[in-house]
Amino acid sequence: MTESATTSADHPDGRAPGFRPSATLSVRTEFERQLRRRRTQVAIGFLALLPGILAAAFAIGGAEADSGAGLIELATRGGVNFTVFCLLMSVGFLLIVVVALFFGDSVASEASWSSLRYLLTIPVPRSRLLLQKAVVSVLLSLIAIVVLVVVALALGTLLYGADPLANPFGDSLPYQTAVLRLFVALGYIAINLTWIAGLALLLSVLTDAPLGAVGGTVMVSILVQILDQITALGDLRRLLPGHFSYAWTRALSPTIDWYDMTIGAFSALAYASIFGVLAWIRFSGKDITS
Repeated sequence: MTESATTSADHPDGRAPGFRPSATLSVRTEFERQLRRRRTQVAIGFLALLPGILAAAFAIGGAEADSGAGLIELATRGGVNFTVFCLLMSVGFLLIVVVALFFGDSVASEASWSSLRYLLTIPVPRSRLLLQKAVVSVLLSLIAIVVLVVVALALGTLLYGADPLANPFGDSLPYQTAVLRLFVALGYIAINLTWIAGLALLLSVLTDAPLGAVGGTVMVSILVQILDQITALGDLRRLLPGHFSYAWTRALSPTIDWYDMTIGAFSALAYASIFGVLAWIRFSGKDITS
């Protein structure tokens, strides 16, 4: 019996001896690869710089900023308040762009570089490639969000002190309690952004242009925000995936209001699941030409 015949008999499905799909494209390998990319470094670096930019703006504004009312005035009343202000300025657009970038660029970038078909012929099973890309995108998104919060909290505490968290309604929370609540809010923000992640991943497998996937996701999020402002839609707005984007502020009240956060988390995860399944279905049967 020839060697080829023996191989065919031992591996009737055509796999090479010792091949294990679970050993291809490890999370560590893909994570290190994506971490070295300039877009990853720029995105995370910008989020790290944002608190400094806002603090510099307050310092340049001087008395004018301090004499204002509302969020600007509260932002300089302690490190936690400053962190909350940074989140308020980021959740509606900047964090959406960052998450859309990591997920929308994940598969589409490989197609644009004409490296996707080579990855699949290593061979990396399609489902595993999509899963590993998604897992690494989740890790990068979480790192970006945590970097923003940690830098803002450290810089804000250094500049403005460890004062209690205050809100426009006169309520306050001790610094330590407020920090813990802040990370509860951070967890909700991460969950609420999963619908953005799912949509970006879907668009990433539908197009070979990373800019199209990222830009399309951002445009849909803007459209959702516009529709959410149309009061004539009434309760229909609650069905929009971004309707509960700011429900994380409920975690910063003296007594946490879980109602909106629970509904918002369920809504985001439901949309993310739908988009994720559609992405898997499309990618599983897609004709890879690049």
